[in-house]
Parts: sequence; structure tokens; C-alpha cells
Amino acid sequence: MSQKPSNPKGTRDFNPLTLKRRRYIIDTIRSVFTSFGFNEIETPSLEKRSTLYQKYGNEGDKFLFNIINSGEKIKKANIKSFENQNYNDFVSSISEKGLRFDLTVPLARYVSQHQNEITFPFKRFQIQNVWRADRPQKGRYQEFTQCDADVIGSKSVLLEFEMLQMFSSVFKRLKLDDVSIRINHRSVLNIIAKQIRINNNFGEFLVILDKIDKIGIDKAKEEIKSKFNNLNDIDKIFGMISQKMSPKKYLNNLKNNFTLEADDILLNELESLSNLIDNDDSLIDIEFDLSLARGLEYYTGLIYEVSSKSNFDIGSLGGGGRYENLTEAFNLKDNSGIGISFGLDRIYHVIEDLGLFPKNIALNNDILVINFGKEYLIKISSLINDLRSNGRNVFVYPDKNKLSKQFTYSDKNNFSYALIYGSSEKDRSSIKLRDLKTGEENEFGFEKLIEHFKK
Repeated sequence: MSQKPSNPKGTRDFNPLTLKRRRYIIDTIRSVFTSFGFNEIETPSLEKRSTLYQKYGNEGDKFLFNIINSGEKIKKANIKSFENQNYNDFVSSISEKGLRFDLTVPLARYVSQHQNEITFPFKRFQIQNVWRADRPQKGRYQEFTQCDADVIGSKSVLLEFEMLQMFSSVFKRLKLDDVSIRINHRSVLNIIAKQIRINNNFGEFLVILDKIDKIGIDKAKEEIKSKFNNLNDIDKIFGMISQKMSPKKYLNNLKNNFTLEADDILLNELESLSNLIDNDDSLIDIEFDLSLARGLEYYTGLIYEVSSKSNFDIGSLGGGGRYENLTEAFNLKDNSGIGISFGLDRIYHVIEDLGLFPKNIALNNDILVINFGKEYLIKISSLINDLRSNGRNVFVYPDKNKLSKQFTYSDKNNFSYALIYGSSEKDRSSIKLRDLKTGEENEFGFEKLIEHFKK
């Protein structure tokens, strides 16, 4: 019995037009990364499970794709741990590798492994696929492409600002004017958690905050109240959380409503960033948002998230932040990092929904050679090679079918020209060029045709 073909859940095929549009976005992002002095690297799709596990927090670990050991290694399965419901030990016994969840943890591994070969600060970008065992929905897949830029080896606030500039430059080049960047700081979230006396449950607090866009302020507040006791100032704090603020208003709120306890470093960092933002009119809309948490626990400083104003339900179009301790897991200490990531698939959906793909990104095939038989194709094979050498894309129809079928093929595949060389053209030692957009036909000698396309 034949099997109905289908994709694995959460994956997709890309047709030629979709792929051209994706490459338009990727090329835009790559050109911006390069213009800011970033160099490209690639890392394997597979990483050791020990590299990936416990780098993303408890929530992240749930979404890791583990790869089952093959061959004799499967005999090492710890059946007792499975029977005792110790599933992590069981998975460890049958899996030594996993598919990367993101590109940041592989970067930390790469930098630590090659620390003697690279110069700090190290600026790199990656555009590669990642995998997450998440629930598929519009704009969210189990296999997708991330476009990341990171700097390892500097704590300068100029890098925080540079990330904002890169976000702005990419979305402006893509003509996506309806996006905004939300900013928060993990230290500020720590201060909030301390003030409402839940700092010992910081991870759970972040998970709830991270859901505010989906469940709303009121439900988030109820969930926090139901999980934690002895809460102080929660109504006042959630009143501020519901606001989107300018950099200066955000700073004033922090100073007026929280005990910062001589956290001069934090204040200086935020004030410096605020001044840089205020003096750059090339940036897209920037809002400071106390509800922004970003679910991954490795962020320690400033955090970003980019959203579409017209299609907020699709989720973030990009994000990132500062991380201090990620390379420590790989025995490289005191190496602060900061990075951002663009969500290619979600950006694609927004551009498509808004009709913003350039019209020249289309299946615009160049020249179709009409097939009158092998003896005719042999006569013009050198001409075809010359056209290709001169930068033309030439498709030779492979079968000697009816002319109507060949021209129907040219229409459906949006060819610009048809080359016609049959018995009449052979007798005249010429070749006919038909403009498939206008219907105009002209006849040329072989050399004249090359010259025509050189004009």
C-alpha cells in the first residue's frame, strides 16, 4: 500500500518563489551584519547533548530534539531510570547528541574551543537552521532559520546601542516601518522580584512575565498572586508594567519607584544608552517595557524584542540581549557577550501579509530554447554556451513536443524570451528571438544575437 507523502510536523518545503523571497531577506540581513564589521561562521547542526542541556533553563530543555544513539550504543540504555521515571537519566543513556536549539550556545562552545585562535572582542554572525520541539503555529516551526550576530569579549554599552542600530537598519531596508523594539534589563527584573519578595523564585516569575503578551496583565497578576505569598507593591508594579515608556520615563520610574541600592553601574548603563538613543534619529521606534522578560535564562543584562505593530499575534520578529556567564560552562570565564537574532520566517510572513516584497522578486526565467529536435540543438549548442558565458540564463526544453506545449511551459514559468531555431531559420542561417512579454519577434545572425544581449 502506497504511503501518502507528507512533511514531518513543523517543517516545510520551499518552492522557487518562496526561496527567492527568503534569500532577499537573508541577503539584506547579511549585508547589514557585514557593514557593522561582523564575520560569518558556521557550526554543526548536531551538538553534544552535554553542550546543549541545561543551557536554556527548564523551559528550554523541554524543547530539545535528542538524537537516539545508533548501533551497539543503544544497548547502554538505562532501563531502570525509565522505570523509576527518571527520564533525564534515561534520555542521557540513549542519546549523546542533539539538534541545536539556537545559535548562541553553539557560539559559546565555539569561542571556548577556539579561544586561542580568535581575537577578542570577537564579532561573528551566523545564518543557519535550528530545531525546537515546540507546538507548530503560524510563524512558529520546529525547524527554522535564525540570523544571529554576537560580540564576545566586551561589556561596552556601545555594543547594546549597535544592536539597536542593526535592527533598525535591517527593518528599514526591508521597508518594514510598522515595527518597534522593546527593551528591558534583567537587573531591573531582579529588583522588581526582590521588591515583591519573590526573588527566590525568579525563574518562575520570568516565565509568567514572558506570557503577558498572550494572557494579558490581569491574568499574569492573578497567576503570580496564586503562586507566591507575601507580595509587596504588586498592584503598583503591575500598573507600571502595563505602560510602554520612553528611555527617560523608564529611568525616572526606576528611580522613583524602586530601591536601586547604589546600583550605579546599572543606572549609568541605562543613562548612557538613553542618551545614545536620543541622539540618533535613524532608529526605528524604541520603547522601554518592564514586562519584557525573554524566556531564556542565560540573559543577564539588557534584553530586546522586536514586534510588528500591525501583526502582533505573530510573535517576535527578532530579539536578543546581554549574557555574562554562558562561556563559563565551557571553562572560559569573564567573557561577556551580547547578541541579537532575526526571526526569518516571521519576518517573511509580515512582509508577505503587507505586500512589501519587491516586484522584481519573481520567477523571472530568462531564455527558453524551443526544441525542434536534436539535430537543430546541436547546431546552436555553441551559441547557447556563448549566451551563458555572457551572463544569460538559458533553459533548453528537453523534449521535442508540440510548439503549443513548449510555449505554454514558457508562460507558466514566466520566461522573458524564446529562441526559435527550426528548418526555416536553419535555411537562412539565422535564429529567431521572441520577446514573450510583448510578442515582438526579431531575426538575428548568431553573432548579432550575442551583441544584442550585450547592449
